[in-house]
Amino acid sequence: MRKFLLSIAAVCFTATAALATEDYVSYTTDQSFDDVIFGLENAILDEGLVIDSVSHVGDMLERTRADVGSDVVLYEKADVYSFCSAQLSREVMEADPMNIIFCPYDIFVMVSPDTPDQTMIGYRAFPEGEMQKIESLLDRIAKAAIGE
Repeated sequence: MRKFLLSIAAVCFTATAALATEDYVSYTTDQSFDDVIFGLENAILDEGLVIDSVSHVGDMLERTRADVGSDVVLYEKADVYSFCSAQLSREVMEADPMNIIFCPYDIFVMVSPDTPDQTMIGYRAFPEGEMQKIESLLDRIAKAAIGE
């Protein structure tokens, strides 16, 4: 039984370590949060895509900060935009049906209290192979949002 519990603990530790080291791609600009959000919405629409949802992560964390016993302000502002591409999603999922775990695709925009004059936009990096099509799409959108 002890070996079984140690095995379970090792698997849990490995999964946590993998999540903690997950890579992302980001760009920083001196544009305002609102300007970057406006650019992001337009860039997504310009690709012919529909925004599925906007998660107001910064607002939620600030609203619940005291409830969870924290005094740390994580973001001045932070939103995550979720969307999908039927064409590209079909391509990557036909290559590997397990690519479903990456859909929908997300781009975050945030302002840190440490650097209130800078806005960061980014997305998580994807594995090599077919998912690089999605990473290219996200990169194109993120750059377009800030005029690059």
